[in-house]
Amino acid sequence: MTLDIVVLPGDGVGPEVTDEAVRVLDWFVAKRGVPLRMTRHLFGSASWATQGTTMPDATWEAIMAADALLFGAVGSLDQKQIPAEERRKGSLLRMRKGLDVFANLRPVRAWPALAESSPFKTRTVAGADLIFVRELTAGMYFGTPRGIETQADGTRRGVNTHTYTEAEIARVARFALGLARTRRNHLTSVDKANVMEAGALWREVVTAIHAAEFPDVTLEHMLADNCALQLGRAPTRFDVIVTDNLFGDLLSDCAGAINGSLGMLPSAALSAPDANGRRRALYEPIHGSAPDIAGKGIANPLGAILSAALLLRWTAQAPAEADRLETAVEAALAAGARTADIALPGEAVLSTRGMADAVIAALDAAQG
Repeated sequence: MTLDIVVLPGDGVGPEVTDEAVRVLDWFVAKRGVPLRMTRHLFGSASWATQGTTMPDATWEAIMAADALLFGAVGSLDQKQIPAEERRKGSLLRMRKGLDVFANLRPVRAWPALAESSPFKTRTVAGADLIFVRELTAGMYFGTPRGIETQADGTRRGVNTHTYTEAEIARVARFALGLARTRRNHLTSVDKANVMEAGALWREVVTAIHAAEFPDVTLEHMLADNCALQLGRAPTRFDVIVTDNLFGDLLSDCAGAINGSLGMLPSAALSAPDANGRRRALYEPIHGSAPDIAGKGIANPLGAILSAALLLRWTAQAPAEADRLETAVEAALAAGARTADIALPGEAVLSTRGMADAVIAALDAAQG
């Protein structure tokens, strides 16, 4: 069955890196017979400029009907000119909630060829291979009340609410524990149970589900601030890390230092499977829109390309093809392919297109 993939390039460097991920997926359609049908839709600032809305109705309908989304980035330097209601209409948070993609996978690995690009010693990061499971549809980013209010004395107060239900914690815990079973059988659950009631509930629920359903998986609990330290001190100790929306956002960015650049990090956001086993999914690099370098052709496309590998693994159910793509990325890096963000002084630097060319050349070479 052909899978319908909605492509939303978005803002900033989003179109540049997404174009290269689509080129790579086109290779898998043409050379490996992966059944994907990709359609591009207007969204974000580009849509606002041409249609007066950040989320056309046709785009939203396509999102809701798709098997998966391949997403670029959201946010631009002129975004403040767009009314707040329109920004919310085209927000990534709306898409995540609408699709109910609660499990956000953010894999991080130490690529051997990039050992010198990391600020950490090689002996510290060598062999690091971990994956964050970030709860994505609750917590601080969705809790109410929220907003900026004026108090009786005329001063303003900003309010955000950190809230989790037992059910919201339970489903992401089950997902993470199940994922750990397919890897090295170790789960680290990260919270702030010492000072936050929602964190205390998080720890209780994860502990109970582990004991009742996944006793074979090794479980450790860790406070978020200690986790930030250990990611820099001993990243190889981690296998799967499950945590809430806010901590998952912050800590996975911290982990980008393992390979020296956020430009290397992909993500997949997944829903629960339906009765037919189908998961809704949203794939995107985690680096954001980087408007300061947009249009220059220098952004690293590997986060987007590796997000395409996650699409092959989770939506196309083609793990061998996902492995093939990740191996091609490793081969390109080993051969010296570098964009500016991961290049050492004196190393040759490729454009966004040039890096994707290097990956496709590695795919061709392996294809024979």
